[in-house]
Amino acid sequence: MHVKDKIIVALDVPDLAAGERLVDQLSPYAGMFKVGLELYTAAGPAAVRMIKEHGGRVFADLKLHDIPHTVAGAVRALVRLGVDMLNVHAAGGKAMLQAAAAAVREEAAALNRPAPVFIAVTVLTSLDREALHCEVGIEREVEEQVVHWALLARESGLDGVVASPREIRAIREACGPEFGIVTPGVRPAGSDRGDQRRVMTPAAALREGASYLVIGRPIIAAPDPAAAARAIITEIAEMGQ
Repeated sequence: MHVKDKIIVALDVPDLAAGERLVDQLSPYAGMFKVGLELYTAAGPAAVRMIKEHGGRVFADLKLHDIPHTVAGAVRALVRLGVDMLNVHAAGGKAMLQAAAAAVREEAAALNRPAPVFIAVTVLTSLDREALHCEVGIEREVEEQVVHWALLARESGLDGVVASPREIRAIREACGPEFGIVTPGVRPAGSDRGDQRRVMTPAAALREGASYLVIGRPIIAAPDPAAAARAIITEIAEMGQ
């Protein structure tokens, strides 16, 4: 896999026009574009269609979390849109995860196309130990909770998880070399952490075993987003990843 194919650029922007400008600039440097809650709420399915029309691949990062029937219907709609990756939240439980995984496979088969990569969100990268314990009410340590949800996702038929770089090694040990790990909380050396708590540089995250890196503000908020993306690819390549 080429270095650029491991990079998912997060289009965390308020409208379709802003997203399209970034897709135009960054298509040579991104293996996929992430459409998250902000852009999807503003533009809906048009955001996915815009990226596909530009020849890009789409990660629908909507973190679906509802009763099994509702989530299964939502993932079917996303498969019909043609997304290449999508996610739900592992906290929805095994019945939800299994129903969604079955819906993804069935809808893709009905359309005679490959199923998108289907993953589960674990512990958000904005949460640390104190927030997990005192605010969310989960008593496990962060890494233990992440691995617990990763194993649940694997057992439920999903392809991988979203997890911070700090938990990559533990997930690899628990879930094996083929399990996908999509890693946000990636910050090039010297960049601002923003609201991310558990971070790592791109090259270090890949060394740990990340399958894909989700990078947003260090690229899209840069004065020259294309130059920022090129610099990250160069940094990774020079580290031999």
